[in-house]
Amino acid sequence: MAQASQEAAEQSASVTDAPLRIGPHTFTSRLIVGSGRYDDFEVLRETVEASGAECVTVAVRRERLHDRAGRNILDYLDPERLVLLPNTAGCFSAADAVRTARLGREILRGLGNAGADWVKLEVLGDRKTLLPDPIETLKATEQLVSDGFLVLCYTSDDPVTAMKLKRAGATAVMPAGSPIGSGQGILNPNNIRICLEYLKGDDPNYPVIVDAGVGTASDVAAAMELGVDGVLLNTAIAHARRPVTMAHAMRHAAMAGRLAFLAGRIPKRLYASASSPEDGVIRSRPYAE
Repeated sequence: MAQASQEAAEQSASVTDAPLRIGPHTFTSRLIVGSGRYDDFEVLRETVEASGAECVTVAVRRERLHDRAGRNILDYLDPERLVLLPNTAGCFSAADAVRTARLGREILRGLGNAGADWVKLEVLGDRKTLLPDPIETLKATEQLVSDGFLVLCYTSDDPVTAMKLKRAGATAVMPAGSPIGSGQGILNPNNIRICLEYLKGDDPNYPVIVDAGVGTASDVAAAMELGVDGVLLNTAIAHARRPVTMAHAMRHAAMAGRLAFLAGRIPKRLYASASSPEDGVIRSRPYAE
């Protein structure tokens, strides 16, 4: 029954929406999930499957590709179904990020995976907040674009920085909803709205993806209702008490939020507005003796 309802929901979404396009890649799911911080590779595999995601990030520098038993994380991510997205997480300079991106490209080329020539770019400013360094991020974007990469940029929700990254050739810009792993959700929806206005003003199909800060399913739905093209998350699923169940929740939230955006919400009003018309209402007559 659950599978049938899921298929019905996906069919409903496909009737009213186009697939997500990022460079040469096309996805039915608008959820991108990370592969880090899971208890074991089996849980990772089950969670990715439950999420419905078709793209998974792999932090080439930070994550251990092999566990204590010698098992490779890449053996638990189906290369036939998933596009892997190398991640420069843990880099604090443009030079480190570029080096890590090139390493990820070589690994994925060896596997024949379609994600070999793109990268999720993170260049962090400090270890406490994990906020992005805008200057180093821009520098790394320019270098990677010239090196033939499709660059998906993690950045703050500052619209000016977002525009600079797009002009530098970024394939997609990914403003943070809130700090990485904080679970605070979308702290400044107005900035996300301005980012969308600036980035999509001359190109409505330019991909804008919320990356970081999601804590639960309602955060995903809220992001999608703003009009972003997708949501990238990791900790909210990996550290949930029941990761597989949370992955299901995130899957449905992304679909619901996207459909709500396409449907168009009603405006907020200060006072009530009756949902039923007053024409033809039966009215009582004064009592007659």
